[in-house]
Amino acid sequence: MHANLHALGAIALWASLAALGVTLQHVPPFLLTGLALLIGSMPAWPALPGLLRRGQLPLSTLALGIYGLFGFHFLLFLSLRLAPPVQANLINYLWPLLIVVMAPLFLRDLALKPLHWVAAVLGFAGAAIAILGGSDRSTDSGAWHWGYLLALASAFVWASYSLLTRRVTAFPTTAVGLFGMVSGLLSLLCHAVLESSAPSFSALSQRDWLLLALLGLGPLGAAFFLWDHALKRGDARQIGVLSYLTPLGSTTLLVWVSGQPWRWSIAAAAVLIIGAALLSTRAR
Repeated sequence: MHANLHALGAIALWASLAALGVTLQHVPPFLLTGLALLIGSMPAWPALPGLLRRGQLPLSTLALGIYGLFGFHFLLFLSLRLAPPVQANLINYLWPLLIVVMAPLFLRDLALKPLHWVAAVLGFAGAAIAILGGSDRSTDSGAWHWGYLLALASAFVWASYSLLTRRVTAFPTTAVGLFGMVSGLLSLLCHAVLESSAPSFSALSQRDWLLLALLGLGPLGAAFFLWDHALKRGDARQIGVLSYLTPLGSTTLLVWVSGQPWRWSIAAAAVLIIGAALLSTRAR
């Protein structure tokens, strides 16, 4: 139960990511990610020297952390550049489903039951309705984009990272701060290389820095620590299905922030997603 509560805390913070991202959409994406990840890692900085001195973090584990935090955001932002963002975002939200169905492949002590499959399908249907139902259909396109493959790759990266943290040598949750710090530095390097002509630090206002602090300390900071804690102590299958609350919460918050009218699709998504989450908790 405590693990699920930590997972829900991370999910609630991630639900604010899109709303904060919309208000900071004028900031180049890699600059945004790099600064937010560095800010999010700051609470763990005092513990990092001792962690490294004690040798509690093998290089393979550090590589896994960078693979998860940096790889996920790198592929996601590239996909959003190359493909229509609504469709790319939808494909990226396959990661909760991948956590559920891939759990037995990565964690041999887990097996999928029929209720897990039903919950996964219901949850993905709800996620699809939540995202597509809140989109502007006039901008949708059925054309193929290579960005879709990058979005799928980003979903696989986050799902596999989440499951592999259960297989590597045990490490303290504070190590996630090191993952975020290194990933943030790599994101800033991508900004320097790929976004050299875009606005940089000097163009950020005081309001931008305040929102960056909220973004870093929340969905790109504390959420990662809560997520790591939940995965180490909870059932990956249940947590994967609970993750379907993320697109619902994100869409709901965006509707509220943007002042758009509520649609039937939000209510339908809520029924499917919450039903899937409850169903997964009964599959033991």
